[in-house]
Amino acid sequence: MYDENGRQYLDCINNVAHVGHCHPDIVKAAHEQNQLLNTNSRYLHDNLVDYAERLSKTLPEKLCTFYFLNSGSEANDLALRLARQYTKHEDVIVLDHAYHGHLTSLIDISPYKFRNLEGQKEWVHVAPVPDTYRGLYREDHEDSSTAYANEVKNIIEQASKRGRKIAAFFVESLPSVGGQIIPPAGYFQKVAEHVHKAGGVFIADEIQVGFGRVGKHFWAFQLQGDFIPDIVTMGKPIGNGHPIACVATTKEIAEAFGATGVEYFNTFGGNPVSCAIGLAVLDVIEKEHLQAHATEVGNFLMKLLKEQKIKHPIIGDVRGSGLFIGVDLIKDQAERTPATAEAEHLVTRLKEEYILLSTDGPGRNVLKFKPPMCFSMEDAKFVVDTIDKLLTGSTDQNYLIEGCCWTALKTVLSLFFRSAKTNHKFAKLLFILSPDMEKESLNQKKTSTCST
Repeated sequence: MYDENGRQYLDCINNVAHVGHCHPDIVKAAHEQNQLLNTNSRYLHDNLVDYAERLSKTLPEKLCTFYFLNSGSEANDLALRLARQYTKHEDVIVLDHAYHGHLTSLIDISPYKFRNLEGQKEWVHVAPVPDTYRGLYREDHEDSSTAYANEVKNIIEQASKRGRKIAAFFVESLPSVGGQIIPPAGYFQKVAEHVHKAGGVFIADEIQVGFGRVGKHFWAFQLQGDFIPDIVTMGKPIGNGHPIACVATTKEIAEAFGATGVEYFNTFGGNPVSCAIGLAVLDVIEKEHLQAHATEVGNFLMKLLKEQKIKHPIIGDVRGSGLFIGVDLIKDQAERTPATAEAEHLVTRLKEEYILLSTDGPGRNVLKFKPPMCFSMEDAKFVVDTIDKLLTGSTDQNYLIEGCCWTALKTVLSLFFRSAKTNHKFAKLLFILSPDMEKESLNQKKTSTCST
């Protein structure tokens, strides 16, 4: 990516530009279809059927009915409606710190959001994240998948005692906002067994991680092995930046939804241009072998990051699949305390090195890698070499600690400069001093930035 001054940045987090920013094949497909026809979806067009057929070939045969929309939030909202209509139940189970979209219905099932707003609704139930690094059941547990699935079972039983009925278990196939989590194998199958027994359905949210990102499979839910969700939602990468989304489900669920007599209509969902772009994205993934590429580059990146884990104690865990990777930064090995400030400072310093990376997780301490799928071996090495350079400052991570102080101070100074009531002479003095304070932090002098 390039800024307004032409400076080049390496994008490590943009999973929306799935096959690469401004890919010429995607631009061409959009332009050509725009020249020919674009209209609303009340008008039949071959692109809609062709696209549905192409998507169906990537999914289990059971998922044979498709609804096209404009955003992941729309897709997840529709999935919720489908589940409730089919089951005649209301309640939803989600994972802690989950995020499923910005609509009111989805804020209600997103602990990441509702904990800071009106709180948890009576019909929402929150299960622990199946995190084997810092969760309830860790890597040394004899059967973490069963243990985490039993947490869901307990929620269902407790809800039933209060007369509540479960419509759906709603989960990202790989929890992203939750900290780039890889659920233990078998977890989905065991959860689905409990949910189905309670009369609910299993919804796999693939909006962040679908379309070959995980490398081994086209869809992240397939990492679980022999498992098929009842509903799958798609968004973000599906259109390489163009607003497209999709819900795939079974014939039975679709028929129950249609039996209401209230048709589902989306003015722009599935329009000819959107479908042409969707087809082009699938073509590029296939033509450029991007799924295999995600495996190759992802394995290489994981290898490099795990080497850094041995070298730098601040790196507690490296986890991922394909080009979906999380690096968990910690303050100490014993307690695994999230290194939140250190992670923020590292991301800030990386940006100054023209590398775009971000953090996720409840502690905002997990570096998240979700780059465009054209991310190369050279890109991976460049990023890791830069991280190594920034972490190799001094022993005991004094560099990061002092740097965190400087990052916080810069924020305060920025707010100070913007204040209309600022004493301008004092502000000017601080502005003159601040570069020296940053230099002192970076050179790791004995006097800390905070003291300065």
